[in-house]
Amino acid sequence: MQGSLCFLGTGSSLGVPIIGCKCSICASKEMKNKRMRASALLQIGGKIFLIDAGPDHRQQALSYGIDHLDGVIITHDHYDHVGGLDDLKVYSYKKNKLPCLLSGPTFEGIKGRFSYLFSPSVDFFSCQIVKDLFEKVVFEGVSMECVSFLQANMQVTGIKIGDLAYISDIKTYDEELITRLKGIKTLIISAARAQPTNMHFSFKEAISFASSIGAKTTYLTHIGHETGHEDLQKILPQSVFVAYDGLTISFQIT
Repeated sequence: MQGSLCFLGTGSSLGVPIIGCKCSICASKEMKNKRMRASALLQIGGKIFLIDAGPDHRQQALSYGIDHLDGVIITHDHYDHVGGLDDLKVYSYKKNKLPCLLSGPTFEGIKGRFSYLFSPSVDFFSCQIVKDLFEKVVFEGVSMECVSFLQANMQVTGIKIGDLAYISDIKTYDEELITRLKGIKTLIISAARAQPTNMHFSFKEAISFASSIGAKTTYLTHIGHETGHEDLQKILPQSVFVAYDGLTISFQIT
């Protein structure tokens, strides 16, 4: 069976262009340099899953015609990944409750930010909690594996499904993650800019990580405004690509 993933957003936490910035990338008219906050749409066997709901979700949904979801996967509770949770209420109207896959720490984090969405009188979401750092799950009838890593001191959840892995906001990790991802053909990984930061991989670190797991094809996402799409693509290895908003890729599910 084949699945597909559409990049709804590929930008870092401030998006691109950044408010008030006059740099050449933020001022660029090239559409591939316009990046909403990082998010993706998975389509698998007739099911549609959203990965993260940042503050741009409403615009993403309108731009890409997303009128229903079978579930949402939340990687962690930083604002640029959950700022659009309130917008997901419209999907729960059609399903009674919108299924949500996330870790325990992320669940507690979003309850703190959006307590009203989880009150007994509202109850928009039906949450499936990932209990272990590495856990195979069945989410709304679809088998996948959740993997864990850290951004600063925050636990982040990645998804491995078929021969694809989605790993965003990674900075530190255990070797167990490499073991779990060995043999992945398509890797999606965050890389903010050329220089390492306290929160994100640099481009070089992301490429090294992709090499360590043997990924055949790698897509960089969660990219800042320091480097334009074309300039970045020119310096990357042949198997590594700069993702952009609206790009759709296919992957295989065994």
